Formats: sequence, C-alpha cells, structure tokens
Amino acid sequence: MDLKEKLLSSFMAFEERIDVHSELYNVRTTAIKNFENKGFPTKKEESWKYTSLNAILKNDFTVFPKNESTIEFKEVKKYFIHEIDTYKVVFIDGVFSSHLSSTTHEGLDVCLMSSALNKPKYKMIIDTYFNNIASKDESLTTLNTAFANEGAYINIPKSTVVRKPIEIMYFSTGNEAALMVQPRNLVIVGENSHVQIIERHQNLTKNPVLTNSVTEIFAQKRAIVDYYKIQNDNLEANLIDNTYVSQKQGSHVSVHTFSFGGNLTRNNLNFYHFGERLTSTLNGITIIGDNQHVDHYTLVNHATPNCESFQDYKGIFSDNSTGVFNGKVYVEREAQKTNAFQKSNNILLSDKATINAKPQLEIFADDVKCSHGCTVGQLDETAMFYMQQRGIPKKEAKALLMYAFSNAVIENIKIPEIKQRITKIIANKLGVKIGFDL
Repeated sequence: MDLKEKLLSSFMAFEERIDVHSELYNVRTTAIKNFENKGFPTKKEESWKYTSLNAILKNDFTVFPKNESTIEFKEVKKYFIHEIDTYKVVFIDGVFSSHLSSTTHEGLDVCLMSSALNKPKYKMIIDTYFNNIASKDESLTTLNTAFANEGAYINIPKSTVVRKPIEIMYFSTGNEAALMVQPRNLVIVGENSHVQIIERHQNLTKNPVLTNSVTEIFAQKRAIVDYYKIQNDNLEANLIDNTYVSQKQGSHVSVHTFSFGGNLTRNNLNFYHFGERLTSTLNGITIIGDNQHVDHYTLVNHATPNCESFQDYKGIFSDNSTGVFNGKVYVEREAQKTNAFQKSNNILLSDKATINAKPQLEIFADDVKCSHGCTVGQLDETAMFYMQQRGIPKKEAKALLMYAFSNAVIENIKIPEIKQRITKIIANKLGVKIGFDL
C-alpha cells in the first residue's frame, strides 16, 4: 500500500477518533476528496517543476503514532530560545506535551487547536477563520485540512501587545520507524495588536519524518505580526510548510524563514491583501550542502491600493545541494499605487550545486512601482584576495563575505536572542568561529 492509499484508508479511522457529527465534517470530506483526485504533487505541475517528492514517498510512514512519547526539557533545551521567557506550545510526535508547554488564557489565547475545534465557546471563531484563507485546491493543503486536529491556536484580542514571544515547537522522537505528522496552526491577531512567534520542527533521531504543516495567519487592522521559521533539522527530516496570510488595512506582517537543515524543505508562503496601506515582508536565508533541497514558493496578491511588499531571499549552496526560488507578485487592476519589490541573490560554492530561480511579476494596474531581480554567482575573488593580504585567513575571509551577503536579512530580525542564534548557526554552517559580536 502506497502512502496515498494509506492516508485515504486512514481517514475513515481518523473520523472515528474525532467527533463524527462535527460541523467540520463537510470541510474534511471535501478536502480528502480533493486530495484523492489530485494526489501528491509531481514535477509535471509548474509550481513543483524543480522539486520531486518521489524518493520521500517510498518510506512506509506511520500516519498515527502507536505510542505516546515523553521528553525531558534538558534533552531539548537547546532548541528553545531559552535565554528569554516565552509562551510555549510543544508537541511530541504530533501530540501535545503539557509539561514542556507554557500556555495561557489570561488576556489572550495561546493553546491547542484541538480545543478550539471541539469546544463550543470557540465555535464562532472557528466558523469565521478556520480554512478561510488556506487553499481549497492545493493537494497537500487539502490533505492537511482533512486530518486537521492538532496544532497551535493563538488568538490575540484587539489593542494587545503580547509581552513575550510565542514558541511553537514540534519534536519527533523516532519511536516510529518512519512518521508523518500534519500540524495545523491558526493565528488571529486583533486590531492594533502586536505579537512575535517562533516556529520550529525538530527530528531527534535518524528515523525519517515527513511533516505536512499548514498555518493560517489573520492580521486585522493595524496589527503587527513578526513570524520566525527556524529550519535546522537533521538530514532525515522532510518539511512541507504551507503558510497563508490574510492582511487587513494598515497591518504589517513579516515572515522570516531560515533554512539550514533537513533533507527536503518546501516553503509555500502566500500573502493576501484585504485593505489599504498595509505592508508584507518576506525574508529568507538558505545555507545548505550535501544533497539537501530547499524550495521557496511565494505569492503576494496585491488586491487593494496603496500597499507595499518586500521580498529578500539569500541562498548559499555547496556540495550537491539544490535551491529553488519561485516567487510571484500579482497586482490586480484595483491595486493602484502598489510598491512591490522582489529579490533573490544566490552564491554557488560548488560546481555541482544548483539554483533554479524564477521571479515573476503579473501586473494589471498602471500606476505601480514594481521591481524584481535575481543573481547567481560565486564569491568575489578580488575581495577574498584583499582580505587575505591583510592577514585574514582564507576560511575566515570566505565566511565573512558570506555573512556580509546574508546580513541584510539578519538585520531585520527584531528579537536579539534569535539574531544571536541565527548568527551562531550560520557560523557553524560555514565552519568558522567569528571573533566578534555579530
């Protein structure tokens, strides 16, 4: 039985585990039928032209863990931003871990998706937001919708500044020979509110893991959302990350994606505008080697006037690694006075490394300021020679040039502890110790 057949047969068992009479029944059944018709995406689809899932799908993934697992905090402390106090929503093999988590209902909700889906007091919110902005057509998103039950539920009331960042952490223990998990996150940020969120998926063993994650983010008028995705998993981990963002008037949403680890990572990041004078920021740093594969697929849909979007993705590729940047800015006829900027800059450190870049602009308005650009090259040999002539060893000179290449994205990080963490990861990836505070 292949993975598609296993998922389709498992759906019936999944329905029996949850409330069959749930009002989400029709949503789930429609979603699973969509997946049944489409199946897993292939390279025949334009949006998946450079990324194949075939090798991953050969694994015999367990869809539901057979045993509950526990982890001690000391075993995973290094993966948290433990230097500061944070709210924490932690899952182990897809199951909520209460002893590792620090949730709250005091003035805001930082809790479980399963609670929001199943408790009557959340019904109106779920009816309004759940599956509202997520694609009803993309097969992996609809697969997640069919099985959606657990993940993080974050609801920030209007005029609330969340004093602590929120960490969403998913750990895989390797208790299963191969495990597939499908977390579903829902983030609602009220008018004039501000929140910082950190998301991480971490495989703790050498057993294969496939994560098919969906996150819906709703930023109401003048809301500020700062979202960080730290992807530094081991080489047995595979991540399909689908993020959908809905923005209202005057809101500012930034999504920062740091892709350093994992076997295959696919980031689908979609922004939709529903108000004027809002700003969307999409930043990314990718540093990979070995046979790693990272694919960034972005969409910013400008549907209203006087809005801005900024995309800045940096990639450094060595060994046999492969990078993909497929970014689209879509400006509708009504979206006059749009300011959209898109950039993908890449460095290849090996003759065998590959980058496939496809920046796109589709503009139907006539009073706009839009630009896009892409560069692929190698390190500046003149700059390397200049630094070596002044006593900087070649390895350190190379690392400094690559750090400088990434610095524009790093400077946009607003949490100092995350900036320090990302800097250390970059130094480790480059194999150097940089002798000053970055």
